[in-house]
Amino acid sequence: MPDYKEQAPPPPSTATAESAATAESAATESTGEEVTPTPHLHRSLRRFDITAMAVAAVISFDTVGQIATGGGEAVTWTAVIAVAFLVPYALLFAETGAAFPQEGGPYVWVKLAFGRLTAALTTLFYWVTNPIWLGGSLVFIAAQTWDGFVFRLGQGTFADYAFKTVFIWTAILTAVVSLRKGKWITTAGAAAKVLALTLFTATAVAYGLVHGFQGLTGTAGDTTATATFSPTTAGFLALVPVLLFAYVGFEAPNAAGEEMHDPQRDVPTALGRSAAIAAACYLLPVLAILSVVPPGKVTGIGGFMEGARTIFTVYGGASGALLKVTALLFVFALLTQGSAWMIVSDRMQAMAAADGGFFSRKLGAFHPTLGTPVRTNLLSGAIATVFMVAAMRLADGDAAAVFSVVLTVAVTTLLLSYLTVIPALAVLRLRHRDVPRPYRVPFGTKGFMICAALVYAWILTGSWAALFPGTLEALLGITYDFHGTWGVTRTAFEAFTLGTVVALLLIGTIGHKMAGVVNTRARVRR
Repeated sequence: MPDYKEQAPPPPSTATAESAATAESAATESTGEEVTPTPHLHRSLRRFDITAMAVAAVISFDTVGQIATGGGEAVTWTAVIAVAFLVPYALLFAETGAAFPQEGGPYVWVKLAFGRLTAALTTLFYWVTNPIWLGGSLVFIAAQTWDGFVFRLGQGTFADYAFKTVFIWTAILTAVVSLRKGKWITTAGAAAKVLALTLFTATAVAYGLVHGFQGLTGTAGDTTATATFSPTTAGFLALVPVLLFAYVGFEAPNAAGEEMHDPQRDVPTALGRSAAIAAACYLLPVLAILSVVPPGKVTGIGGFMEGARTIFTVYGGASGALLKVTALLFVFALLTQGSAWMIVSDRMQAMAAADGGFFSRKLGAFHPTLGTPVRTNLLSGAIATVFMVAAMRLADGDAAAVFSVVLTVAVTTLLLSYLTVIPALAVLRLRHRDVPRPYRVPFGTKGFMICAALVYAWILTGSWAALFPGTLEALLGITYDFHGTWGVTRTAFEAFTLGTVVALLLIGTIGHKMAGVVNTRARVRR
C-alpha cells in the first residue's frame, strides 16, 4: 500500500490564501463545520493548463454524433443553448470559482451553502457519472471505432473485453500520476480533439464543394429530402439533455483549486476561452456531419467516424491511412476525456471523504508524492469495469442500444447534481458578500440571480427529459415511440435510470452516516 504520511502543501499565493481564509470562516459561520485542509497538494496548474483541462473534459466526442442524430434542427438548438445556457453558466462559475478556490470545488460550495450531507450526496451524483460514463458510452464508442477503423475486435470477444479493460485502466492510471505530469496528457487530448474536429470540418467543406452537400439535400427513394434547421418542440425535448450534458463541466478544474497557481485571475479567463472553443467544436462538426451524411444515415455511436469515412475520399489513395490516423486520434481523445474527468471528479469525491462526508476519511487520502487521491481513483476504475461488464451482458451485443441508455444514465446523474450546485452558487452570492470576488457577473447580484435562474430552468428541464423521456411530449400531444427511440421498453429503461438514482441516494446516505460514526469513535479515542 502507498505511504500516506502527512506532508504540508506548498504555500498558496497571497490573494488565494486570503480568499481561502475568508471562505473557511464563512463555512464555520454558516454550517458550524470547518473546511478540512488538504495535505499533499502541489501547485502546477496555470491559465493554459486550466483551459486545456476544461476543453479536454467538456468537448465530448461521443456526443457529437448523438447530437447530429437530431438532424438540421440540432444545429439550431446547439447554437441556441450555447447562447442561452452556456454563456450564463460560464459566467456563474467564473465568478464563484475565482471567489472560492478551495480544493474540491462544487463540494465545498454546496457544503458552505447547505451543509455536509447535501454536499456529500451532490458530489456522489457528480462523481459516479464519470466511472459510469467511462465504463459505458466512452469505452463502447472507442471499441466501436477501433473495431471499424483500426483493428478488428469483434463484439463480445476476448479482444473486445481486453480492449475495453485496457482503455478504462489507462484512463484511471493517467489520473493516478501526479497532476504535474497528468496535465500534459489532458493537454495532448485537448489538442487532439481540436485538431481532429478542425480537420474533419475543413475536409467536409472540401468534400461538399466537390460532391455537393448531400446531407442538406438528399434523396430517399423517389423523394427529395431537404434538411430543415427550423426548431421544433419534439426536437428540443429530444436534444436538450444531451446538449446540456455536452456543455456542462467548466467548473471541473476547480476541483483542483488548490493546485492552481493563481485561480482568482486564471479561472475566469480560462473558462471564457474554453467555453468559446467548446461552442465552436460542437457547432461546426455537427453542421459538417449533417452536410455530408445523407438524411437518416447519421447514427449516435458512429456519426463522427462514419462521416469521416465519407468525406476522406477526397484524399484519394491517402484516404485509408488518414482515416486510420483520425480514428487513433479519436480514440486517444476519448481516453484523455475520461482521464480529465477522473482527475477532477475523483478529487471532489476524495474531498467529501476526507471531510468526513463519505464512509471513511482514508478514502480521501492524497498520496504524499503523487498528490493524487489514489484510493478514489482505484475505486472509480473498479466501478467503471463492473459497469462495462454489466452493460455488455445486459446488451446481448447490441452496442447502439447500450450506448443510448448508458449515456442517459450518465446525463441523469450529472444533471441532477446541478440541481443543488446552482442554488448553492446563489446562496453563496447572497450570504457571503464579504468574500473577495476578483471577477463579477455583469449587473451585480441581479445579473447573477438572472443567470442562476436561467441555468436552473435549463437543468430542471433537461433532468426531467432525461429521467422520463416521452412524458413532456405526451403533455404537449407529440407522438413518441419509446421502444423505437431507445431499443428497450420503458420499464427496462426506468429500472436502469431510476434504479441508479435510488441506489445512489441510499449509498450516499449510508456513507454519510457511517462516516459520522467513524468520526465520533475517533474523537472518543483521542
